Amino acid sequence: MTFNENGKKVIVIGGGFAGLNFVQHFYNNKHYEVTLVDKNNYNYFTPLLYQVATSFLEPSSISYPFRKLFRDKNISFRMAGVLKVDPAEQKVYLSDESILSYDYLVFAAGSQTNFYGIESIKQNAISLKGVDDALIMRNTLLKTMERAAATTDPEERTRLLTIVIAGGGPTGVEVAGMLAEMRRFILTKDYPELKHAKGAIHIVDGGANLLAPMSEKTHKGTYKALTGLGVKVKLHAHVTDYSNHKVSFDDGEVIEAGTLIWAAGVIANAFEGIPASSLGPGRRMKTDHFNKVEGLDNIFAIGDMSIQFTDPVYPKGHPQVAQVAIQQGRALAKNFLLLAKGKPSKPFKYFDRGDMAIVGRHNAVVDLFKHKVHINGFVALFVWLFIHIVSLVNYNNKVRTLYSWIYAYLTRDQVLRMIFKT
Repeated sequence: MTFNENGKKVIVIGGGFAGLNFVQHFYNNKHYEVTLVDKNNYNYFTPLLYQVATSFLEPSSISYPFRKLFRDKNISFRMAGVLKVDPAEQKVYLSDESILSYDYLVFAAGSQTNFYGIESIKQNAISLKGVDDALIMRNTLLKTMERAAATTDPEERTRLLTIVIAGGGPTGVEVAGMLAEMRRFILTKDYPELKHAKGAIHIVDGGANLLAPMSEKTHKGTYKALTGLGVKVKLHAHVTDYSNHKVSFDDGEVIEAGTLIWAAGVIANAFEGIPASSLGPGRRMKTDHFNKVEGLDNIFAIGDMSIQFTDPVYPKGHPQVAQVAIQQGRALAKNFLLLAKGKPSKPFKYFDRGDMAIVGRHNAVVDLFKHKVHINGFVALFVWLFIHIVSLVNYNNKVRTLYSWIYAYLTRDQVLRMIFKT
């Protein structure tokens, strides 16, 4: 692999939506030596993690190895975690004991689950932020159903088959819908012992609506679709504890549940060496309208890690969603290429392409053009499927995912309900 000996060294931390969209603009470029650092050796498509967790897709359908992606592209890759950063020396210390020097450092390491300091939830709930989490969730759910099928105690069976999902955003809603479909069409086929078993799926959110940022039509449609699938919706409430298989709420209610799935918020990943003065709400790095981190030279942040207060449309910062990460990654890359040509940078401006979520097998909700256009039902489902297929990083991913979806849709079933021990 050869580089321009005069190229500036760019280190990118994280290969998610933001990092990968940044890096892809530098394939075989002559201006920069780009190295991507990630703790995993693969990129994965976050919006479909829940389908791996509920056995509808295999991990390889939504993942692709970085080294294969970067073949013949003159992009370096290092699989490692970041221990600390030294902005003064412009060095990054990695978990493999190596030290990388940089001319420019780009943070795109995303976020992690926010448990809001509740230790019992952190220890006992299931979260969903990566492929490892998705596999843990899949195994846990399947093992729980095996235990429910084996027990002769009806109260224990009901408890095991009761699931509480905390968080009414896209992840929580989509998990609730998928689990409800499985309960309705698959559970008694695989587990005839559970034919007359009780239990319920609950979704809880502290706000007045599920999918709160979306339109009023979406709020109503989502509520109707989930309740139609048998999901119990609880609003204006927060989970405060999960111990001894009991989920406690701030309104005093307690639900006995074998599983608590936590989808109630995220917090940006933090790194030693970044001063507290450069961090804003949620530990996100405060950046200017060029995504440069405040108070630091040659350090940038994009995606979930960045918070900008320069956009009058989003005075509290942009939402931590995939489209922001993708657009910031592309915008920053274009600015780096402008810089190499001696041209002025362009400030980042977010274009909201809309929001969407799938609710069960037949339903989806889509809001476009800042909620001016609302689509639901089968048409919205087609839009959701199309957008997610074309967004996958590789042709093989697209084919595998499309096949799995068609099979599951036509048969009301899927073939991946195996427990693999690691």
